[in-house]
Amino acid sequence: MKIKLYIIPLLLGFLIISCGQDKSAEAYSEADIEKASAELNQYFAKEYQKEIEESPETQTRRGMKTDYGKWDDYSNLKYTEDLEQAKQRMDYLEKVDTAALDEETKLSYALYKRQVQNEIDDYKYRFYNYPIEQMHGLHAELPAFLINMHRIDSVPDAKAYIQRLVGLGKVMDDIIEQLQLREQNGIIPPKFVHDRTLDASRNLIKGRPFTKSSEASTLMEDFSSKIDELEISEEDKTALIDEAETALVDNVKPAYEKLIDFLENQQQRATEEAGVWKFPKGEEFYNNALQRVTTTNLTADEIHEIGLSEVARIHGEMEKIMEEVGFEGSLEDFFQFMKTDERFYYENTEEGKAAYLKEAKSIINNMKEMLPELFNTMPEADIVVKAVEPFREKSAGKAFYQQPALDGSRPGTYYANLYDMAAMPKYEMEALAYHEGIPGHHMQIAIAQELDSIPEFRKFSFFTAYVEGWGLYSEYIPKEIGFYKDPYSDFGRLAMELWRSCRLVVDTGIHAKKWTRQQGIDYYKQNTPAAESACVKMVERHIVMPGQATAYKIGMNKILELREKAKKQLGDKFDIRDFHDVVLTDGALPLTILEAKVDSWIKSKKI
Repeated sequence: MKIKLYIIPLLLGFLIISCGQDKSAEAYSEADIEKASAELNQYFAKEYQKEIEESPETQTRRGMKTDYGKWDDYSNLKYTEDLEQAKQRMDYLEKVDTAALDEETKLSYALYKRQVQNEIDDYKYRFYNYPIEQMHGLHAELPAFLINMHRIDSVPDAKAYIQRLVGLGKVMDDIIEQLQLREQNGIIPPKFVHDRTLDASRNLIKGRPFTKSSEASTLMEDFSSKIDELEISEEDKTALIDEAETALVDNVKPAYEKLIDFLENQQQRATEEAGVWKFPKGEEFYNNALQRVTTTNLTADEIHEIGLSEVARIHGEMEKIMEEVGFEGSLEDFFQFMKTDERFYYENTEEGKAAYLKEAKSIINNMKEMLPELFNTMPEADIVVKAVEPFREKSAGKAFYQQPALDGSRPGTYYANLYDMAAMPKYEMEALAYHEGIPGHHMQIAIAQELDSIPEFRKFSFFTAYVEGWGLYSEYIPKEIGFYKDPYSDFGRLAMELWRSCRLVVDTGIHAKKWTRQQGIDYYKQNTPAAESACVKMVERHIVMPGQATAYKIGMNKILELREKAKKQLGDKFDIRDFHDVVLTDGALPLTILEAKVDSWIKSKKI
């Protein structure tokens, strides 16, 4: 896909990190610059390919079928190997003369060097996470990977699936060792995490062939349904299913039983303390996490105060909607009304869930027609809407996006979690679809993947404040072109922005101010119209993903700030479609680099 790029020389003073050479750009001919840039881009391609080759799961996500029966390396030794590789890369990068590079390659250099430096610096925090947790724990992610990513188009594909089932035994042994090492380093999740993950793990080994049941287990059902689609004899299908059953009973079941035994044992030593302040050097770790997630130098206290200010502002806007719809009472009364009035919810039945999905698809399709008003650049990949699978819906997030395969074999997917329909009100449907689908994550991620002007590593970079900031910004921009006509739906948009603003308060409250889990839940219940189940799930997400949830509002605020700056300085020369090209056509960026890029674009437009 050919896209107009906005890489401007004015960026360079900000972007380039000193590499120990002071030769000026004037000393190089165009041929020199072209040659040096090509060599560095070849290096990026080679190193990225090395990462792909080291990750069978990434190969599968890219639509490749190499190493199709293997899993990634989950052993503790992988950390040390990755650190050594990062140091070798840094040695190479330090010798690069950036003055000999073209502008696009200078940006790639700055981003790659930042990525490598972060990897080196963060090695000391390698045990400061929870591999098994209720949001994205490996106990659920690995089965979800098989279900959603492992296609079976042939008998060899089916054999590879079975090989992965067999391989889960070794993977789970490595994961348990990881958990043991973390406990030795004082990193144990709070008790509630064990409740959630034990429940999900037990669910994975229910049903046939694990027990005598009329219902197949989750993985058996997935494998069987995929085998049914193959054009092979019934005899061959039966043989493959028998092989899969053997792998499930002999490998998957004991693997999950070992994990369950470990978690049950560890839970007896776990506490209720929620924040990472309880870790050794927990404050230092959290400050680092905030910097990585927001790509800013904002402190926990500053982020907390931004959250409190935004919560107050949005409450004021909600009160205006109360007046518009003629509601009498306090904002808290209005929240209660929105939580309990049946008109705002689909029934918690299969029919209600089907109706939700149908309406979500309609919202996506309506937005597709309006995209030319907002964008010059469109993704080629399509997007579909699905419900989160039953085996993980109880613990998974409210909604999320899965990127398309590069080869076009899998579209982008907007997943809606319909486990508790009381947590999925109709008035939030528009904003949720715009965030996870279009113009949100699908536009940003699919466009980045399809760029033909940047190295592969940049197509898949993930700076959370940029990615999630764009998602939250994308909830807002449809209002500017006539969407959210229903005031209750506009209230839903504000409710979701309010939700992200509360995250700034609660995340920092838990991890920096020693709030309890219950304090966090109470704050959400008192300040938002969300269902209690959503408040609980959100606080539990904060606890296991420290800092992550602060990215949304910080990122949105920065994108809006940059857009307003551009509007003010460019006047009639400002075009929202060009601005979106500037934001989207270099892949994900740290907010500091995005700001420099927008500033350079503004200056170039003034000339």
